[in-house]
Amino acid sequence: MVLIELFLAFLKIGAFTFGGGYAMIAMIQAEAERHGWLTPEELVDFVALSESTPGPLAVNMATFVGMRTGGIPGAIIATLGIVLPSFIIILIIAKCFEKYRKSKAVGGIMSGLKPAVVGLIAAAFLSVARTVFFSSGISAAVFSTAGFWVFLALFAVTAVLAFKKVHPIKIILLSAVIGIGAGYGLGL
Repeated sequence: MVLIELFLAFLKIGAFTFGGGYAMIAMIQAEAERHGWLTPEELVDFVALSESTPGPLAVNMATFVGMRTGGIPGAIIATLGIVLPSFIIILIIAKCFEKYRKSKAVGGIMSGLKPAVVGLIAAAFLSVARTVFFSSGISAAVFSTAGFWVFLALFAVTAVLAFKKVHPIKIILLSAVIGIGAGYGLGL
Protein backbone atom coordinates (compact mmCIF):
# COMPACT_ATOMS: atom_id res chain seq x y z
CA MET A 1 0.00 0.00 0.00
CA VAL A 2 2.81 2.45 0.84
CA LEU A 3 4.37 1.88 -2.59
CA ILE A 4 1.13 2.85 -4.30
CA GLU A 5 0.85 5.94 -2.09
CA LEU A 6 4.46 6.89 -2.90
CA PHE A 7 3.92 6.43 -6.63
CA LEU A 8 0.67 8.41 -6.74
CA ALA A 9 1.97 11.21 -4.52
CA PHE A 10 5.12 11.73 -6.54
CA LEU A 11 3.25 11.27 -9.84
CA LYS A 12 0.96 14.13 -8.77
CA ILE A 13 3.95 16.26 -7.74
CA GLY A 14 5.71 15.56 -11.04
CA ALA A 15 2.61 16.28 -13.09
CA PHE A 16 1.37 19.45 -11.44
CA THR A 17 4.48 21.33 -10.36
CA PHE A 18 6.19 23.63 -12.83
CA GLY A 19 9.50 25.36 -12.29
CA GLY A 20 11.85 22.58 -11.27
CA GLY A 21 12.96 21.11 -7.98
CA TYR A 22 12.68 24.21 -5.82
CA ALA A 23 9.08 24.72 -6.86
CA MET A 24 8.39 21.09 -5.94
CA ILE A 25 9.65 21.40 -2.36
CA ALA A 26 6.36 22.86 -1.11
CA MET A 27 4.34 20.02 -2.66
CA ILE A 28 6.78 17.38 -1.44
CA GLN A 29 6.52 18.85 2.05
CA ALA A 30 2.72 18.83 1.92
CA GLU A 31 2.58 15.20 0.76
CA ALA A 32 5.25 14.02 3.21
CA GLU A 33 3.46 15.67 6.13
CA ARG A 34 0.02 14.47 4.99
CA HIS A 35 1.22 10.87 4.83
CA GLY A 36 3.47 11.15 7.90
CA TRP A 37 6.57 10.20 5.92
CA LEU A 38 8.79 13.03 7.25
CA THR A 39 8.87 15.67 9.94
CA PRO A 40 9.58 19.28 8.87
CA GLU A 41 13.10 18.95 10.31
CA GLU A 42 13.75 15.78 8.30
CA LEU A 43 12.49 17.51 5.17
CA VAL A 44 15.04 20.31 5.67
CA ASP A 45 17.77 17.66 6.04
CA PHE A 46 16.57 15.95 2.84
CA VAL A 47 16.63 19.26 0.97
CA ALA A 48 20.24 19.83 2.08
CA LEU A 49 21.18 16.25 1.19
CA SER A 50 19.43 16.47 -2.17
CA GLU A 51 21.25 19.70 -2.99
CA SER A 52 24.58 18.13 -2.04
CA THR A 53 24.28 15.07 -4.26
CA PRO A 54 24.48 14.91 -8.05
CA GLY A 55 21.23 15.01 -9.97
CA PRO A 56 18.03 17.02 -10.00
CA LEU A 57 16.76 18.17 -6.60
CA ALA A 58 13.24 16.77 -6.97
CA VAL A 59 14.45 13.40 -8.20
CA ASN A 60 16.93 13.15 -5.33
CA MET A 61 14.26 14.11 -2.81
CA ALA A 62 11.80 11.59 -4.25
CA THR A 63 14.47 8.91 -4.07
CA PHE A 64 15.38 9.76 -0.46
CA VAL A 65 11.75 9.94 0.69
CA GLY A 66 10.98 6.69 -1.11
CA MET A 67 14.01 4.98 0.41
CA ARG A 68 13.11 6.22 3.87
CA THR A 69 9.49 5.16 3.50
CA GLY A 70 9.63 1.97 1.45
CA GLY A 71 13.26 0.90 1.15
CA ILE A 72 14.77 0.24 -2.28
CA PRO A 73 11.39 -0.51 -3.91
CA GLY A 74 10.06 2.74 -2.44
CA ALA A 75 13.03 4.67 -3.84
CA ILE A 76 12.47 3.23 -7.30
CA ILE A 77 8.71 3.80 -7.24
CA ALA A 78 8.93 7.39 -5.93
CA THR A 79 11.62 8.26 -8.49
CA LEU A 80 9.58 6.73 -11.30
CA GLY A 81 6.51 8.64 -10.11
CA ILE A 82 8.22 12.04 -10.16
CA VAL A 83 10.03 11.49 -13.47
CA LEU A 84 7.27 9.87 -15.52
CA PRO A 85 5.07 12.98 -16.05
CA SER A 86 8.01 15.10 -17.23
CA PHE A 87 9.16 12.34 -19.56
CA ILE A 88 5.71 12.04 -21.14
CA ILE A 89 5.23 15.81 -21.36
CA ILE A 90 8.63 16.29 -23.03
CA LEU A 91 7.81 13.59 -25.58
CA ILE A 92 4.54 15.35 -26.42
CA ILE A 93 6.17 18.79 -26.55
CA ALA A 94 8.98 17.53 -28.78
CA LYS A 95 6.40 16.11 -31.15
CA CYS A 96 4.33 19.34 -31.28
CA PHE A 97 6.97 22.04 -30.69
CA GLU A 98 7.45 23.30 -34.23
CA LYS A 99 3.73 23.48 -34.91
CA TYR A 100 2.87 25.61 -31.83
CA ARG A 101 6.19 27.40 -31.28
CA LYS A 102 4.89 30.88 -32.19
CA SER A 103 1.43 30.42 -30.66
CA LYS A 104 0.15 33.29 -28.51
CA ALA A 105 -1.63 30.79 -26.27
CA VAL A 106 1.63 28.96 -25.53
CA GLY A 107 3.35 32.29 -24.85
CA GLY A 108 0.50 33.28 -22.55
CA ILE A 109 0.71 30.01 -20.64
CA MET A 110 4.44 30.45 -20.13
CA SER A 111 3.95 34.05 -18.98
CA GLY A 112 1.32 32.93 -16.50
CA LEU A 113 3.47 30.14 -15.12
CA LYS A 114 6.49 32.32 -14.33
CA PRO A 115 4.94 34.20 -11.36
CA ALA A 116 3.46 30.95 -10.03
CA VAL A 117 6.90 29.33 -10.08
CA VAL A 118 8.43 32.28 -8.23
CA GLY A 119 5.66 31.99 -5.65
CA LEU A 120 6.25 28.26 -5.17
CA ILE A 121 9.99 28.78 -4.74
CA ALA A 122 9.35 31.59 -2.23
CA ALA A 123 6.90 29.38 -0.32
CA ALA A 124 9.50 26.61 -0.14
CA PHE A 125 12.14 29.08 1.10
CA LEU A 126 9.83 30.44 3.78
CA SER A 127 8.81 26.95 4.87
CA VAL A 128 12.41 25.81 5.24
CA ALA A 129 13.38 29.06 7.01
CA ARG A 130 10.46 28.67 9.42
CA THR A 131 11.49 25.10 10.23
CA VAL A 132 15.14 26.01 10.72
CA PHE A 133 14.84 29.31 12.57
CA PHE A 134 11.36 29.43 14.06
CA SER A 135 10.60 25.80 14.93
CA SER A 136 9.46 26.82 18.42
CA GLY A 137 7.64 29.95 17.29
CA ILE A 138 8.56 33.42 16.12
CA SER A 139 10.84 35.13 18.59
CA ALA A 140 13.46 37.87 18.54
CA ALA A 141 15.79 35.40 20.27
CA VAL A 142 16.46 33.82 16.86
CA PHE A 143 18.42 36.91 15.87
CA SER A 144 20.85 36.35 18.74
CA THR A 145 21.74 32.77 17.76
CA ALA A 146 25.01 31.96 16.06
CA GLY A 147 23.18 29.78 13.53
CA PHE A 148 21.17 32.73 12.25
CA TRP A 149 24.27 34.87 11.74
CA VAL A 150 26.15 32.03 10.04
CA PHE A 151 23.16 31.61 7.71
CA LEU A 152 23.05 35.33 6.99
CA ALA A 153 26.79 35.44 6.27
CA LEU A 154 26.61 32.38 4.01
CA PHE A 155 23.62 33.83 2.20
CA ALA A 156 25.44 37.14 1.60
CA VAL A 157 28.65 35.44 0.43
CA THR A 158 26.68 33.09 -1.83
CA ALA A 159 24.70 35.97 -3.35
CA VAL A 160 27.86 37.98 -4.08
CA LEU A 161 29.64 34.96 -5.58
CA ALA A 162 26.60 34.05 -7.68
CA PHE A 163 26.37 37.59 -9.09
CA LYS A 164 30.09 37.43 -9.87
CA LYS A 165 29.31 34.21 -11.78
CA VAL A 166 31.54 31.97 -9.64
CA HIS A 167 30.92 28.34 -10.57
CA PRO A 168 28.13 26.81 -8.40
CA ILE A 169 30.32 23.85 -7.37
CA LYS A 170 32.85 26.26 -5.87
CA ILE A 171 30.05 28.06 -4.00
CA ILE A 172 28.66 24.77 -2.66
CA LEU A 173 32.10 23.60 -1.52
CA LEU A 174 32.88 26.95 0.12
CA SER A 175 29.49 26.94 1.87
CA ALA A 176 30.07 23.39 3.10
CA VAL A 177 33.50 24.27 4.49
CA ILE A 178 32.19 27.41 6.21
CA GLY A 179 29.16 25.54 7.56
CA ILE A 180 31.28 22.70 8.91
CA GLY A 181 33.74 25.15 10.43
CA ALA A 182 30.95 27.16 12.02
CA GLY A 183 29.30 23.98 13.28
CA TYR A 184 32.46 22.81 15.01
CA GLY A 185 33.53 26.26 16.15
CA LEU A 186 30.15 27.39 17.44
CA GLY A 187 28.75 24.02 18.52
CA LEU A 188 25.77 24.30 16.15
